[in-house]
Amino acid sequence: MTKAIVCDIEGTTTSLSFVKDTLFPYARRHMSAYVRENSNNPAIAPLLDDVKRVMQCPDATLQAMITQLERWIDEDKKITPLKAIQGYIWESGFQSGDYYGHLYADAYEKLKDWHESGIDLYIFSSGSVYAQKLIFAHTEYGDLTPLFSGYFDTNIGVKTDPKSYVAIAEHIGHRAAEIMFLSDIDQELDAAKSVGLSTIQLVRDGSLDPDSRHPQATSFVDIVV
Repeated sequence: MTKAIVCDIEGTTTSLSFVKDTLFPYARRHMSAYVRENSNNPAIAPLLDDVKRVMQCPDATLQAMITQLERWIDEDKKITPLKAIQGYIWESGFQSGDYYGHLYADAYEKLKDWHESGIDLYIFSSGSVYAQKLIFAHTEYGDLTPLFSGYFDTNIGVKTDPKSYVAIAEHIGHRAAEIMFLSDIDQELDAAKSVGLSTIQLVRDGSLDPDSRHPQATSFVDIVV
């Protein structure tokens, strides 16, 4: 019996294009100005220290860090301080009404149904927990954060590492077999399945693969828990 569902965001609950064509470019355009204006902000300064540690350059200048952050965005790196800073930049975009968090209609309906039926819902994304909450707090359906029992990001591990799912199961407090993981990425699903989670692969675009290692669905409506 499924007691908890863990969802990916990009390509699963949310369109790839929203993340790729809206959020990432917005952070890229505003990174330099935001970091310069907020380098002494108590929320941002420790993240810049983390950037220096990842760069292995404790004396890195502000410009060097900005250049590195922009390069990481261009290379789509899943680096924790980058994701955290992106989240703060995205917050300003949500608050100013530059965009809303995209959510597929079928995802909204099923997440609401699952929550009402007593299934615990969680998010696991490479984006920071802060950024995850922003997306679900600013959708066209309103603030959906009350639907979720928790959020996980790269602080718990990378999404292709089986140990991440072991840690999530321990945190949630359910047996692995009682947890379902939804994602569009084979390698993430493989990692979850290897430690006992049930898996569903979302195929939002293209055709279903009859040779897939995981049950597939084109929308949340097709998912049976």
